[in-house]
Amino acid sequence: MKVLEVKDLCKTYITNKRQNHVLRNVDLTVEEGEMVAVMGPSGSGKSTLLYTVSGMDRMTAGSVEFCGRSMADMSEDELAQMRLDNMGFIFQQMYMLKNLTVLDNIILPAVKSDKHRETRRAAAERGRALMKKLGIAEIADNDINEVSGGQLQRACICRSMINSPQMIFADEPTGALNRSSSEEVMAELAGLNEEGTTIMLVTHDARVAAKCTRVLYIVDGNIRGEFAVDRTLPDRERERDLNNWLLEMGW
Repeated sequence: MKVLEVKDLCKTYITNKRQNHVLRNVDLTVEEGEMVAVMGPSGSGKSTLLYTVSGMDRMTAGSVEFCGRSMADMSEDELAQMRLDNMGFIFQQMYMLKNLTVLDNIILPAVKSDKHRETRRAAAERGRALMKKLGIAEIADNDINEVSGGQLQRACICRSMINSPQMIFADEPTGALNRSSSEEVMAELAGLNEEGTTIMLVTHDARVAAKCTRVLYIVDGNIRGEFAVDRTLPDRERERDLNNWLLEMGW
């Protein structure tokens, strides 16, 4: 099943009365169960693509369908509700409210959503179950400044999963982490994907992209190529093959 279908997507910003064409006629499809990485040079449009196809930013032209629904036809309130109920988000900067515990931050989207129509206690039980699954159950009642970066990013993954989203969007999810924490976080994301969660992430790290099922390479706002990752290979071989392809693409 197609979770995301994008056709002729364009995004243009007006800066000092000049047009900046960030995305140019992008076509892509993400099938249910895929884990797709978006790579490319700095300023190539990677994050803009992620924000536009997830409805966080409006497209200038083209079409984006999420689970068969056209985003162009949705109001701002409808887009916000769709993001809350059907999408999960993970960012490089781990945005959490400082006045809430880690658990309360995780369950906040569930409390605000009508999707499950459950009590706070039921949401907290689901949140604790997710934290246990990702190995951070012991920090549930901690303040966010009392945990490590790797723990906090895993908490962000829990938050992205709390409403059982049809797709997770991640923008440089390991960019602020050291190598050890980065590997732990990617192992968690790859594990969620293997269980069936559809994921699209932006990264500049080939080690991260090699954990995915497919890599898209974007240059000057257009997808120039894609690489199918062979997950049956050991990590080093996957990274080698991906790096060789990236060199061919001009990385």
